[in-house]
Amino acid sequence: MRFQIDVHIDEESYQRTLAEDVLRGLTSYPKYLLPKYFYDPKGSALFESITQLPEYYLTRVEIGLIKSLAHEVIDELRPQEIVEIGSGSGNKIRHLLDAPNTSNNLVRYVPFDFDQKTMEIAGSVLMEDYPYLQVHGVIGDFEHHLARVPLRTGRRLAVFFGSTIGNLDGRGRHDMLVEIHRLLTPEDRLLLGVDLVKDVAALEAAYNDSCGVTARFNRNILRVINRSLNADFQPAAFQHSAYYNQDASRIEMHLIPESPQRVYLRDLGLTVQVSPDESIWTENSYKFTRESTRGMLSEAGLELVHWYTDSENSFALALAAPGQIMAGTSL
Repeated sequence: MRFQIDVHIDEESYQRTLAEDVLRGLTSYPKYLLPKYFYDPKGSALFESITQLPEYYLTRVEIGLIKSLAHEVIDELRPQEIVEIGSGSGNKIRHLLDAPNTSNNLVRYVPFDFDQKTMEIAGSVLMEDYPYLQVHGVIGDFEHHLARVPLRTGRRLAVFFGSTIGNLDGRGRHDMLVEIHRLLTPEDRLLLGVDLVKDVAALEAAYNDSCGVTARFNRNILRVINRSLNADFQPAAFQHSAYYNQDASRIEMHLIPESPQRVYLRDLGLTVQVSPDESIWTENSYKFTRESTRGMLSEAGLELVHWYTDSENSFALALAAPGQIMAGTSL
């Protein structure tokens, strides 16, 4: 079978998890919603638009890096399978599949993502464009289901692009990288995308585009909650706020009400009040240096082997090899 998908999170379990996450987030202080719930079909389309904006350098620079190093990585590693965590539409992986010698060794592509419909479309197109390729997709939450990745078929290259690792806090990043480590043997490698610390103005511009697309993307999470939990958020009543927290090396995204809001989430039996002097925290996007990336990898038992950056040192791809997990790690 050239194309198969293992599903570890169905509609029922998705709804249950979402309800638990929203209840926890909106009854916490400060209030928060998890960024994985941005990505309904409308949210995914808005994010795709964001990646095309002139202010949003991340995707553009990362794709340039992948293109420039694909030949080197494929020739050095000769992977027999590629596991992509957060595969989305599969557009980035094409630059590795297009490297001259990829088809000499590669047998299988294992995309891992949350959205089954997107994966079905992406996998079918990839198989048509790369007739040698087998696709074994996994539908799940990468914070909980990475152990469900199928057994390796040979030398494995795991890729985790987009600086998505930066959406997790310190403990979450560590736990995630430990789970990735468990997918690898000594001959395998991880290629990790990380956005770098840089000029604050450039960072904040990327999350406050002049067209307001990021603001619509941020508010869309309230529409997801409305539809999923029979809530009555008024998204237009919330302002988008994104700024760089220098002490924590992260962009923070918030939704701030212009006037006091009283929201009823029928499916949870929960009433939430949000005042203009507070916010709903929707995303963190941590930024890294070479040193902080090396330390983050090392604590999870991964050794930095190669460090690739663009000419302006704005984004990096870190190639890492599995080693020993540090004992007594405290985060």
